Amino acid sequence: MMKKGLFTLFLFCLIMVPLALAGGSQDAEQADGKVPITYSYWGTPDEGAAVQGVADKFNAGQDRIEVEIMSIPHDTYVTKLNTLATARSLPDCGIMNEAGVLQFAENGLLADVSGMYGSGDSKPLESITFKYEGKPVAYSAANEILVLYYNKDMFDAAGVEYPPVNAENAWTWDEFVDTAKLLTLDADGNNAKSPAFDPMNIVQYGCMVENLTWQLEVWCLSNGSGFYSKDGSSVHINNPAAVEAIQKIADLHLVHNVAPLSAGLTDDGVQRSLIAGTCAMTTNGAWNVGTCLASAREEGLNYGVAVLPYMKEKVTICTGGPNVVFSQSENPEEAMEWVKWYSREENSWALIEAGIWMPVLEKWYTDEDLIRKWIDNPNFPPYEEYKPAVVDYAREYSRSTAWYYVNNTVDFNTLLGSLLGDVWTGAKTAEEAIDDGYTSLVAAFRGDG
Repeated sequence: MMKKGLFTLFLFCLIMVPLALAGGSQDAEQADGKVPITYSYWGTPDEGAAVQGVADKFNAGQDRIEVEIMSIPHDTYVTKLNTLATARSLPDCGIMNEAGVLQFAENGLLADVSGMYGSGDSKPLESITFKYEGKPVAYSAANEILVLYYNKDMFDAAGVEYPPVNAENAWTWDEFVDTAKLLTLDADGNNAKSPAFDPMNIVQYGCMVENLTWQLEVWCLSNGSGFYSKDGSSVHINNPAAVEAIQKIADLHLVHNVAPLSAGLTDDGVQRSLIAGTCAMTTNGAWNVGTCLASAREEGLNYGVAVLPYMKEKVTICTGGPNVVFSQSENPEEAMEWVKWYSREENSWALIEAGIWMPVLEKWYTDEDLIRKWIDNPNFPPYEEYKPAVVDYAREYSRSTAWYYVNNTVDFNTLLGSLLGDVWTGAKTAEEAIDDGYTSLVAAFRGDG
């Protein structure tokens, strides 16, 4: 899931607008002949200034619609929306966390947005389309995929070739583990393939695979299974292929000695591994290019980006917080027009150019001029590296994270994460942990937990 801290950074929030003034403001807008649209958001006044400026630009650029911002504190955002839904006074549209979209859709609170983009429009990537009963109910405001980061200096020192940037040449899992052994060093400089290697005195690990629960899904998919069935109708986490994938992640530490112990509870994997200088490779989201890796590079980190290794299938997963249109809106067409305009890359260019966001529309992944405008700049790794490893990878190999088509993923992931704690330490095998908790996982999936 797009974690709470990142999601707040990931989306600039809006200036506080007292809810008590909303009615009077809309009356004024109606008197001016414009259709009033209310857009809900969360955040601080300082964070909100940038997005408020975008709304002001939209309002000034046409004479049909007037967008007003409804600011709600982050910690009470969903509670407030639920209260407004009960009173049938939801805003016309708003921002949501990825994991909450399907819950609102199941409760009949989201509009079908399949008409937002016409036949001649460049559309959002299919992988970032939230669907309920086969119909689009939201599109992510930005795209993010999982990739492999690595320390070029550590690879150079070990005389090891860099990871592949093209998915066609992606490492198999065994090749990944073998390379990680060459990059894992003890205090005497012996790597993990040396007979003299001391696993009790490791000073550099070859890798860390992020084991935050939602990111583990990519390995289950890569091994030919997943957390759920392809249509999201049943839980498949107990399939042998899914269990095997999770065990392979644990065995990086438990068996191969190429990864540090990670509890899978804190969302700072890049900082704890690559940036800390303890690991030569790590997996994580593309947003890191514009956040922690940007400052680390300024401080001398020589890092690169590559595609993930694979078990059976070459795949990455994507995520990104969406804008939605609420079904209670009396002006859904106007709300969709605003959301579509607001989601244009030009309106979040600072975040895209910095490397925090990736574009959502297909044309940014197929038009060479647009691709160069996006990534051929000093904030990114070299163009010839980043384009195949991220842009092409996202277009050709990205699949939706489960919350795009499955409800109750927060409860499911929370429970799964707690069950896997004993797997990372070796107290239980993945099979034992998942078998022990499978009935509870199914209950969480059904919303009975």
